[in-house]
Amino acid sequence: MDTIASLFSFITTPVSWVIVQFHSVYGKIFGPDTGWAWGLSIVSLVILIRICLIPLFVKQIKATRAMQTLQPEMKKIQERYKNDKQRQSEEMMKLYKETGTNPLSSCLPILAQSPFFFALYHVLNGIATGSTIGVINESLLASARKAHIFGAPLAAKFTDSSAKVESLGASLTDVRVVTAIMIVMMSASQFYTQRQLMTKNVDTTVKTPFMQQQKMLMYVFPVMFAVFGINFPVGVLVYWLTTNVWTMGQQMYVIHNNPTPGSKAQAAYLERLAKHVTHHGKVRRRSEKTIVKAIVAKGRDRNEFERKFINGLNKEGLAAQADGTVVKSDAAVTTQAEDGTPTTGTAAPKRQQPKRQTKAQRQSGTTKPGDSEPTTSLSKSDEPEDAKPEDAKPAAAAKKAASQPGSGTRSKAQSGQRKGQQRPKSPSKK
Repeated sequence: MDTIASLFSFITTPVSWVIVQFHSVYGKIFGPDTGWAWGLSIVSLVILIRICLIPLFVKQIKATRAMQTLQPEMKKIQERYKNDKQRQSEEMMKLYKETGTNPLSSCLPILAQSPFFFALYHVLNGIATGSTIGVINESLLASARKAHIFGAPLAAKFTDSSAKVESLGASLTDVRVVTAIMIVMMSASQFYTQRQLMTKNVDTTVKTPFMQQQKMLMYVFPVMFAVFGINFPVGVLVYWLTTNVWTMGQQMYVIHNNPTPGSKAQAAYLERLAKHVTHHGKVRRRSEKTIVKAIVAKGRDRNEFERKFINGLNKEGLAAQADGTVVKSDAAVTTQAEDGTPTTGTAAPKRQQPKRQTKAQRQSGTTKPGDSEPTTSLSKSDEPEDAKPEDAKPAAAAKKAASQPGSGTRSKAQSGQRKGQQRPKSPSKK
């Protein structure tokens, strides 16, 4: 480990300088020889490094999603050239070049954080062995060796002997209890972070080997942390536990606000966004506009959750635009419900068909009380003013006679006879 740490000695001095600067600030508050001053200095170092690594983390998210979208194409290449490994590699590199993806981009935060990790380990190992390193002089070295975190020295390990722990002014039981708790918390945080990624932020519509690899890493990484953690000093455990908690919170924020398309997190996000947009009638945040813009641009390639989101907006009389904004749809029609409250819809109400009359009703000209009567005759208000009462009497009498059952008089239109003079029937031949 010393050989590996010496390779990162170029960054040991900057790391030790940052720790000393934070220690000078916290030492004035908690005391220079306390575990709080040195422990918070390490935590502040983690936060500073992770803030600097945020651009790489964003690039990692984009690279991971790009790799997920390429999995079906990669699987086709593997099946097509399964007997020719060289051609398979060439086609893979060609696919990466055409899409602008890089498989190593998902490992950038870990690779960038490794030099700081080994430099910190080298600094703490120097404190444990009593040797100065970087900008840590004799006085700072003596102060760091006196610092205890919950009874465990900053440079003590789980595997240290009782004699070495006693030389640091602590008991072996305290060291092993504190380190064991920190190792369990470190492994649990790593497992929860990976499980959260697999259960909520993975496209469930595509089954690829990439998902199986991530599922395997969900169990491998916690075991690795537990195995290597027993050889880490308490200060390194503080560093690694802090960076795991930071990663977990950072991932929760990304999953909540920018989930992977097709995942369960996207379904929950679009449901919240639909409620927000229908309540306010517009999209207010820039990140929300970006997501709506991407959904509109997909067109027919939208997944189930995205189609449900667009249809929900249409039902509320809203329409998503190509620039990510949401406006009121021109096709929205306001109707009135049975209780009198106005409701908004995108389709006009259906035309109600009249009830079909029976043959007897059509022949007699009568209608049921609920049916609509034919409007062939003029109503009372439509009669001309100069119409005489005596002119209406013959027509009323004829109508009454036609409506009576058993009467042999029916109008020619109702009996089906043709108007005009009828041809005489020819005499039957005997």
